[in-house]
Amino acid sequence: MSPGDGEQVLSYPIPSEAALEPPAEWAALRQRCPVARVKLPSGDEATLLTRYDDVKQVLADPRFTRLLNADDAARLSDNESGGLFSTDMAQVIPDSGEGHQRWRRLVGKWFTAKRMAALRPVMAEMAEQLIDDMIKRGQPADLKACLGFPLPVYVICDLLGVPAADRDRFAYWSDTLLNLTRYGQTEIDEAQAEFIQYMADHVADKRAQPSEDLLSELIKESDADGGRLSDVELLATGMALLVAGHETTANMIGKMVGMLLADRARWERLLADRSLVRSAVEEALRFDANPGFGMPRYLGEEAEVGGTVLPRGTTVICSMAAANRDESVFDGADEMDLGRSPNPHLAFGSGAHSCLGQALARTELQVVLEVLLRRLPSLELAVAAEDLRRVDGLVVGGLREVLVRW
Repeated sequence: MSPGDGEQVLSYPIPSEAALEPPAEWAALRQRCPVARVKLPSGDEATLLTRYDDVKQVLADPRFTRLLNADDAARLSDNESGGLFSTDMAQVIPDSGEGHQRWRRLVGKWFTAKRMAALRPVMAEMAEQLIDDMIKRGQPADLKACLGFPLPVYVICDLLGVPAADRDRFAYWSDTLLNLTRYGQTEIDEAQAEFIQYMADHVADKRAQPSEDLLSELIKESDADGGRLSDVELLATGMALLVAGHETTANMIGKMVGMLLADRARWERLLADRSLVRSAVEEALRFDANPGFGMPRYLGEEAEVGGTVLPRGTTVICSMAAANRDESVFDGADEMDLGRSPNPHLAFGSGAHSCLGQALARTELQVVLEVLLRRLPSLELAVAAEDLRRVDGLVVGGLREVLVRW
């Protein structure tokens, strides 16, 4: 049986009627066609998974790889570069085995919960300053531009030892790497060449004059254990962390605040009980209906998922957001329960490739929420929730702006 026999092939990503609401098709797919054929922006077909157990299985299964530049892999976008997941640079970091474990060991030391806890006061100070600036500029204000975007950029720039003054360039370079349909090939090629040159120069500077940042320490540690990371691996690591470290969290801050203010009772509940901040962040991550493309994987050999045999060469899209609404795992899955526990959501993936920076993202989201509740208890949306507009044309999901008043 091939996936979705007799079913209409849906265009993917699947649009929804409102920026904070899931597409109606998710529930129907989970119930009737959990292994579905979809057509990507490139015109190629892939297989979409929407059930929790299937998504978790694939994310943990080493047969499903990141080899998205294979000859028979589906192209995600119609650009030759294929976007973030399919660039040559994306393939530099080892995908599996000892090489991958070693890379995660070296880089993961910088993203432990303990290290993030030590960064909390610095993050809180940054948030305070950004909110001061937002208040001075007056209302309504775009919370995404004033707080959601700059805070994660400052933090990741600090970790990598790159100047935060270059943040607008990073944002543009990131967007071209995250392209689905927004940019043309010439624009992408030029931006990626600039990004690679910038990061290559930065790595060379750190080799010549190391300081107390992540890249300097990676150079020192990987050289010391005899299995040094090459300059191209360091370059790819720096680019990956810069893109992942600000783009997704910047968007998530905006979406989290949007969700909490869309129903003012949620915000009031947090004002009444600040101990709910941590579980509220987890629930916002689970409840996020606009996370972007999902996690693509390439199948190098035949495998069975959800009772369907997938042939070698299948490109699978794991929709973690659809899986996070699976009623068989989450009671009241379509309700936002700020005290939900346990909450085994898949927003950060699962298995060996789960998000390396999840402790960083969680800490940033918690700090932002704590400071906003303290500083702006009267915060509210300046537009109707249904008028919030989603980011289009990129691999990541987000809101274009989050207009608020207080």
